[in-house]
Amino acid sequence: MSYLLPHLPQLFVVWGAYLIATASPGPAVLAIIGTSISRGRSSGMALALGVLTGSYTWAMLAAAGLSALIRTYGSALFILKIAGGLYLLWLAFKALKAAMRKESESALPLEKQPPSLCRLYFKGLGIHLTNPKAIFSWLTLVSLGTPQDAPQVMPVLIGGCMVLGVVIFMGFAVLFSIGPVHRGYKKARRSIEAAMAGFFAFAGLRLLTAKL
Repeated sequence: MSYLLPHLPQLFVVWGAYLIATASPGPAVLAIIGTSISRGRSSGMALALGVLTGSYTWAMLAAAGLSALIRTYGSALFILKIAGGLYLLWLAFKALKAAMRKESESALPLEKQPPSLCRLYFKGLGIHLTNPKAIFSWLTLVSLGTPQDAPQVMPVLIGGCMVLGVVIFMGFAVLFSIGPVHRGYKKARRSIEAAMAGFFAFAGLRLLTAKL
């Protein structure tokens, strides 16, 4: 472990950047919060697990030299951008439908709804795998935090980010699934769903029109 000591300041900078980026509001964070509020802790954690899986898939690819593949297959990234933007617009459409639904037309109460945890997991996975910004974030983190003379630092860098990601995403799922928060959601359900629809639509359009 002594070989890490000279690189700890650099690692702490990378972990701090990852912490800020992960905890900042974005499609993944908003989806976890919305799911946890409306469907409960286990559903929020299932979606968070999917987000984490997608995030660390890009982490491993970045560590394996994804930047070289991007230079070779640049068109694949453009296709991914289009797919990600359309996926976010689809999530906006779903949230808008939920916002337009009257209370009398709402689904069964939370405790009577069988949670489709597998589907929520893949929803979280899809949000992150179709987000080109996640790719570039990991490429930046890996290049910033891995010295050329010490490639063995890479597992520690990614491992630290993994721990932070689990704490942050799962923490959001736990925090926003507590009783008072859920009761508040029931009172303001349509406003919250409408806000979610607006955010997903904005994020989707930004992604579709962004230059890579």
